[in-house]
Amino acid sequence: MSADTHALTSRTTGAEVSRSVCPYCAVGCGQLVFHRDGRLVSIEGDPASPISEGHLCPKGAASFELLTHSARALRVKYRAPFATEWRALEPEEALDMVADRVWQTRARDLEWDRNGQPLRQCRTIAHLGGATLDNEENYLIKKLFAGGLGLVAISNQARI
Repeated sequence: MSADTHALTSRTTGAEVSRSVCPYCAVGCGQLVFHRDGRLVSIEGDPASPISEGHLCPKGAASFELLTHSARALRVKYRAPFATEWRALEPEEALDMVADRVWQTRARDLEWDRNGQPLRQCRTIAHLGGATLDNEENYLIKKLFAGGLGLVAISNQARI
């Protein structure tokens, strides 16, 4: 081999590594996240993971690009009904818009029984949870959306 070949190093040489879990599904494959000087260097399967033993599916293997792709959306975008242009929103404004719409929809569509008592059921709002949520997060989501808001359409991506 040439001197140039001997001088080659891995792209992860000198990088710090953190253990993580793939964000795509409920399997929970282990990932090694390599970073150097505050920048992501690589994401690979974690051989020490008892779940995936260092392997990643095509989506998990593309996690690096999920975080570094030049077309990744970094701002909240909103397009009003019948508008032709998107506009950037501050995260707080977007959350306020969602909260206002949830409360308006619940106030409008909360169902009542024959005696005029609230059934605490709102069939016009749904919630679909993410596959990487843990049991505690799903418990809180169920309490908030079913118990607090009266949603009856609650599901989770992991089940689908």
